[in-house]
Amino acid sequence: MNELIAKIKELSNSLLEDAALQAEKGNKAAGTRARKASLELEKVLKEFRKVSLEESKK
Repeated sequence: MNELIAKIKELSNSLLEDAALQAEKGNKAAGTRARKASLELEKVLKEFRKVSLEESKK
């Protein structure tokens, strides 16, 4: 579970940095990276939800 939390933090930071670059400087490549990170983050968050539910049942 700690690994998932670390991955969520990493992807969130990446997403926020790239989204800021796109918004502030109009960096199109950063926008692409931000969108990719958002899709990866979605997958990891779904996995976190599964693991969290399993842990709560113990």
